[in-house]
Amino acid sequence: MKKSILITGCSSGIGYDAAHGMRAAGWRVFASCRQPADCDRLRAEGFDAPLVDYADPASIETGLGEVLAATGGTLDVLFNNGAFGTPGAVEDLPRDALREIFETNVFGVHDLTIRVIPVMRAQGHGRIVQNSSVLGLVAMRWRAAYNATKFALEGLTDTLRIEMADTNIKIITIEPGPVTSDIRKNSIPHFERWIDWENSPRRAQYESGLRQRLYEDSGPDKYELPASAVTAKLLRAVTHRNPKPRYYVTTTTYLMGFLRRILTSRALDRVLRKA
Repeated sequence: MKKSILITGCSSGIGYDAAHGMRAAGWRVFASCRQPADCDRLRAEGFDAPLVDYADPASIETGLGEVLAATGGTLDVLFNNGAFGTPGAVEDLPRDALREIFETNVFGVHDLTIRVIPVMRAQGHGRIVQNSSVLGLVAMRWRAAYNATKFALEGLTDTLRIEMADTNIKIITIEPGPVTSDIRKNSIPHFERWIDWENSPRRAQYESGLRQRLYEDSGPDKYELPASAVTAKLLRAVTHRNPKPRYYVTTTTYLMGFLRRILTSRALDRVLRKA
C-alpha cells in the first residue's frame, strides 16, 4: 500500500509543490485547501483534495474525516503547511488582527494536530511535520503578527516532540527562509483590512518601505530558493529512519540559526535592523 500524507495549504507555493513532489515519490497525497475552487482545481490534477480551513473547526473535522474514510482510518504523515501573514508594525496591530492570524497559524494547526495524534497512536506510528519559518527563530520588523505565530508554533512543537518521545510518532519542524510563494501577495488583503498606516506615526516608513515591498514585485529575495527545496527536506524528514527534529531550508535560515546561538541579543538586534 502507498503511504499517505495530508498536506494543508496546497493552493500554491510550498504546499502545491509538496503535493506534486510527494505524489511523484509514490505517496498517496491528500492535498487540502481552504477554498472550494482550489480543491476542485487539485482534483482536476488527480489529487484527493479535502477542504480544510484552519479557521473553521468544522472543516478540520470533516476534511480529516474524508481522509480517514479514504484510507480505512490511517494516516502516515501530517504536514501542517498552511499559514498567512499580516504585515504591519507592532504598534499598529489591532487585537482582532492578532486573533485572526493566530486562529489560522496556531489554533487551527493545533486542532488538526491533536485530532491526528489518536489516529497515529492507534496504528502505532506516524510523523507530524510542522512548517515553521526562519521567523520562528528570529524576529524581523513589519512581520510581528507572523513572527508571533511562528514563535508560538515552535513552542508547541518543541513541547510535543518531548512529550511524544515515548511513542513511535515523530515530531519534526521545517524552517524555511525566503522561498518562492504567494505569501507576499496573499498578505495584502490582511494589511489593507487591519493596518491604518495613513494615521500611523510610521507613515513615512510605510510609504518608503513596507508598501513598496508589498505592492511591487521586485523579483526573488537574496538567497531565495524554489518551493521544491522545502519538498526535498520534507521527503527526507518523512522517510529517514531517525529524522532530525529540525530541518533548515535556505542559507538565510542557517545563518540566522547560527547568529542566534553566538550573538548577544543586542548584537543580533543590530543585524536584524539592517535586514
